[in-house]
Amino acid sequence: MAVTIRDVARQAQVSVSTVSRALSAPGLVKETTRQRVLDVVAGLGYQPNRAARSLITGRTGNLGIVVPDLTNPFFPSILRGVQTRAGEAGTSVFFCDSREDPRTEAELVRTMASQVDGVVLCASLLSDEQVVELAELTPLVLINRLVPGVSSVLMDSANGMEQVVTHVESLGHKDYVYLGGPSAAWSNNRRMQGLRGRAHVLGSFEPNFNGGYAAAEQALRTDATAFICYNDLIALGVLAYLAEHGVRVPEQISVTGFDDILYATMCSPALTTVHMPTESAGEVAVDLLATLLDGGPVEHRELPTKLVVRASTAAWTHSSS
Repeated sequence: MAVTIRDVARQAQVSVSTVSRALSAPGLVKETTRQRVLDVVAGLGYQPNRAARSLITGRTGNLGIVVPDLTNPFFPSILRGVQTRAGEAGTSVFFCDSREDPRTEAELVRTMASQVDGVVLCASLLSDEQVVELAELTPLVLINRLVPGVSSVLMDSANGMEQVVTHVESLGHKDYVYLGGPSAAWSNNRRMQGLRGRAHVLGSFEPNFNGGYAAAEQALRTDATAFICYNDLIALGVLAYLAEHGVRVPEQISVTGFDDILYATMCSPALTTVHMPTESAGEVAVDLLATLLDGGPVEHRELPTKLVVRASTAAWTHSSS
């Protein structure tokens, strides 16, 4: 495991910020303290992260992150990645929940702009024009949203959805429906690109348990033998509805999710879903933000996704109905 700045601080018996100053602004640290830190750095073989260190050089030492719904387990994992990478430079992280309200999202970024060195914006519901306007106020990196001229980290959900459809079809399902997420969500549109018109799209549902519960009621009125859900929370609502109404999963209906949140392995049956590299995305977002602060170019990174097959999907035959 790599040595972190916290390891150095602990052994040198100083704060993380003192280690940062000793390495980047030695004139602000007593010579004896600086030497102690350098000795520990040499002894542990600590290699400062170049991108992370640039975050604190001559700046506030803070960065912000805005997520649309902190109760969704998908987003705390991203936050963990942001905090991990920022912590390597002793940088503080301010996080806010926009409650899936675009107006609140924009206000939060504007409020933080004077208090942080840059902002990570997750799954933004703002228009492209609004995002560009905010990027002129503060260095900005998007997660799961693509806007020309603004740095971004994408998780390849289109390919993830292609994997889901390929899996469902390989099990013999010919009639399947997509239980869609919010129509304004960029990630929902990317998932639909991965469908390539091969599934009937049923509705635009709230991306939570209650949305899935409502979606299942509608989906059962179709002839579909597999329900492909926008995310795992919708899938969990679907599973609950089907269980309450005596529909066996996967014997009668196969169900898939998307995101691979913690609860995907805890439900019954365990959920077939697409793993999204959320923590890695948070780390990369901080690296891209550091590049911007260092005068570097706008960048776009796309991280791979992977289908995880569990017990909620099975082969379909006429005898299953």
